[in-house]
Amino acid sequence: MTLFQTIVLAIIEGLTEFLPVSSTGHMIIGSTIMGIQQDDFVKLFTVAVQFGTILSVVALYWRRFFQSLDFYFKLLAAFIPAVIAGLLFKDWIDMLLENVMVVGVMLFIGGIVFLFIDKLAPKDGPEAPQPMSYRQATIIGVWQCLAMVPGVSRSAATIIGGMTQGFTRKNAAEFSFFLAVPTMFGATVKSLYDYMKDGGAITGEHMQVFAVGNVVAFVVAIIAIKGFIAFLSNNGFKAFGWYRIAVGGVIIALHLAGVSMQMY
Repeated sequence: MTLFQTIVLAIIEGLTEFLPVSSTGHMIIGSTIMGIQQDDFVKLFTVAVQFGTILSVVALYWRRFFQSLDFYFKLLAAFIPAVIAGLLFKDWIDMLLENVMVVGVMLFIGGIVFLFIDKLAPKDGPEAPQPMSYRQATIIGVWQCLAMVPGVSRSAATIIGGMTQGFTRKNAAEFSFFLAVPTMFGATVKSLYDYMKDGGAITGEHMQVFAVGNVVAFVVAIIAIKGFIAFLSNNGFKAFGWYRIAVGGVIIALHLAGVSMQMY
């Protein structure tokens, strides 16, 4: 993987991680278009580059991370379902990650849902942080499990989950950001552990790739989060729905036309 490819994938990650368009799906599409050879290190990088986006959430919302222990307990309640699902369905998830067609179908279906999902949002909800129960946190965590299918979008699943529990679009989106921190950190640590356990080595060149990728993802994610919150509060999800339909439709059409979109 070249430095240029590293930067492009990091930009894709930073832009799409917190938008309801599936960062994993876009990373798969980007890797396929650039013809990146999918060895074990590249697969590790596509997960580890999320560390930069984790730091962007902490940097923007650091005060919320120091508000109370209750905040962390509720994050834990929302995080546990993904841990259980990840352990139970790891092999199935890995298989799906290699299939771009799955991404196309899920993007398309999710796009249709997004055309109507704004009806879930409270009409006059508060902009200030809303109180959350452990039950609500756990339900949002169950929704997050849907994002293990590439193309669904972790952000989309958790935001929709939050809205089903009566939270405004803004509050649901912000909790989605917070939940990303333990979820993506856990995924990064697990991927690094598996890579090392299977005999993989981290070279100086690999460290340079990690450093560049995470710095780029951090900067881009900060810009994306600020823009997303402002856009979502004023406009809702419909634009993201049409975007997902367009991208998913192109992928499906190429597949039906016989164009290979399989991961390398």
